[in-house]
Amino acid sequence: MLLLVLGSNFVILYAGWEGVGLCSYLLIGYWFKDQDNSSAGKKAFIMNRIGDFGFLIAVFALVSQFGTTSFAEVFQQAPKATTGFITMVTLLLFVGAIGKSAQIPLYTWLPDAMAGPTPVSALIHAATMVTAGVYMIARSHVLYDLAPVSQTFGAVSGRETSILAATIAIKQDEIKKGLAYST
Repeated sequence: MLLLVLGSNFVILYAGWEGVGLCSYLLIGYWFKDQDNSSAGKKAFIMNRIGDFGFLIAVFALVSQFGTTSFAEVFQQAPKATTGFITMVTLLLFVGAIGKSAQIPLYTWLPDAMAGPTPVSALIHAATMVTAGVYMIARSHVLYDLAPVSQTFGAVSGRETSILAATIAIKQDEIKKGLAYST
């Protein structure tokens, strides 16, 4: 998580992003001899890779357009780029956030992630994984300020995910899954 937060460019942010995902996968599959836990780990891994692929494509697009991944340089050059390009990059970054933050349609891994040991699972998923997506978007706010379509898409996605998760959480019999949906 320190790598993710303290990095000064998108490549270091991505390396920390992947580290958080790896820790999550290893934690979920901690009791790997149990088939349900093993399947939950694989599910989280695959869903996060889908989101990570969007993030990675966005980083490649930034390098191709600006020749750098440094936050300071990208943010300085961003106003000169076309709105379409910035919108594409921010939507791709948002795909990464959707995977990490368990939003629609990549939300089903989070309740299964509670298969790991409870205290550590709650810490890594609520305090790290879910907030990693929020942090990345906040860190990229300069780009999002230039892309109103992405801002609207993010707001609608967050609203719909919140409503769906709250509705599902009401009907959960297992307390850990109910807590997962509440994050």
